[in-house]
This record gives sequence, structure tokens and C-alpha cells, in this order.
Amino acid sequence: MISAKKLRQLPLHIMVIPGVIITLIYHYIPMLGIIMAFQKFVPARGFFKSKWVGLDNFQYMLNLPNIRSVIFNTVFISLMKIIVGLIVPVVFALLLNEMRRERYKRTLQTIIYFPYFLSWVILGGILIDVLSPSSGIVNQLLGLFGIDPIFFLGDAKWFPYTLVLTNTWKSFGYDTIVYLAALTSIDMALYEAAYVDGAGRWKQTLHVTIPGILPIVTLMTVLALGNILNAGFDQVFNLYSPQVYSTGDILDTLVYRIGLVDAQYSVATAVGLFKSVISFVLILISNKLANKYAGYRIF
Repeated sequence: MISAKKLRQLPLHIMVIPGVIITLIYHYIPMLGIIMAFQKFVPARGFFKSKWVGLDNFQYMLNLPNIRSVIFNTVFISLMKIIVGLIVPVVFALLLNEMRRERYKRTLQTIIYFPYFLSWVILGGILIDVLSPSSGIVNQLLGLFGIDPIFFLGDAKWFPYTLVLTNTWKSFGYDTIVYLAALTSIDMALYEAAYVDGAGRWKQTLHVTIPGILPIVTLMTVLALGNILNAGFDQVFNLYSPQVYSTGDILDTLVYRIGLVDAQYSVATAVGLFKSVISFVLILISNKLANKYAGYRIF
């Protein structure tokens, strides 16, 4: 006999079923393919008849001539995105918080949120035109100051920083939502007390606002460390070219080229598994740090 409580919860459980099925199909069942990392996988033979080679694919991966630069590029680009992607939203949230005209504030928020909802396929085409060394508006503006054209997407020296800045431009507006929400949770009595003590807007920001959002800033930073090997496949894939492989190639694009372009499925799976294991360890560490410094537990 089903209790009344379970009967009331039944529609909620039914609503969860499609999500569970999709998760099983697209996240758990494909995990069976991990076995390819330990085989010399041949599609015609399948998982059960392909030759077992143990850790040979991992040894081959570590002996790839560009694997060290790819790992460095991944970590460097990801770290830069974390740092810049933290500073810019926090600063912008503080500036938005100081705006008193709601109409202008909401208009500005809408403008900066918009790029977040565009895919990198669309933004990639826009950025290729905007950053073009010959006709791009950015280089035309630089030319007004006597600066020679810069090939942002074709110069290996400039490409990583272009990735960081364009990613920040796309996502910082949406990221400010978290910090704006944190700002609303600060007790207004603290501002009133600071004002009575003679603190101006700058001193209030320094001694009330920033300490008030510091736990959220710490939490977001620590959680971001778990994704340090995710440098953004969509963005890099739509913007990079062979000219910038030395500084722009990351683990995800390497997996794409080895697996789908060169059809070395076993090696590509080994690289992907290597990344996943390291990422899993980093997520565990970030969970511990989040609990220690921000009092937050993911699981």
C-alpha cells in the first residue's frame, strides 16, 4: 500500500525519469568505451575482439613530441581564464552595485549578458572578422594610434591571450549574477554603521562590501580549480589554426585530432582518460578546499 506522502511525490519522481535516462545514455553507457584506452582498438572487431595492449597507449601518449606543450597550454590558458574570469566579474559587480539608476543598470546588464547566450560557432565568425589584421575594426582602431596590425588569431604569441580576453568578454556578464546576488545578502546595517563612523563609498567598499562577498569569491575560485584542465574546446576549436598549435593546442583539441581526424581511437581515449583522472583528483581537492575555506560541500 502506497502511503499518501509517496503518492504526492510520485509526479516528481516521474519528472526525473527522462533526465535519468538521458544521463545513463550519454554519460554512463559511453564509459564502456574507456576499455579502448587499453586496447589496439579496431572498429570492425569491436571491444571484445580488439587486441589488449595494457598501458602501451599511455606510454605512446607520453612520448608524443608535443604532449608537454599541450599540457602546458591547457593549464596556462585555463589558469589565465580563472584569474581574469574572477577579477573582471567581481569588479564589474561592484561597479554595477554603485549605480543608482535602475533603468541604466538593467540596460547595461542586458548588454553584457547577451554574448553568454551565443555559441562559439557564431562568436568565432564574428571574432575572425573583428580581429582580422587587414579589415578588422580592432586593428583599424590600433592603426589610429600608430600601432601596426596584430594577427590575434594567427600569431602564436598573441593567441592564448586572445582566448582569455574573448572568453572573459563572453562570460563575465553572466558571472556577475553570482556576485550581485552575494552583494544583496550584505546587511545594510553594516553600511549605516560605516557611514556613521565617517567612511565614504570607497572605505565602505573596502571594509564592508569586499569582506562581505569574499566567501563567495573564495568558493568560486576553489571550485574553478577542479576544471583547470578544461580550457574550452568549443572556443579553441573555432578560433585556432595550425599556425598557433604551439601555444593554442589543448588536450581536448589533441583528442579530437588524434581520434576523429587520424582515427587513432585508442590513443585518443588514453589521452581523454588521462585528463579525466587528473580532473577527478582536482575536483576532490577543490571539494576539500571549498569545505575548509568556504564551508561548502559538493558531496
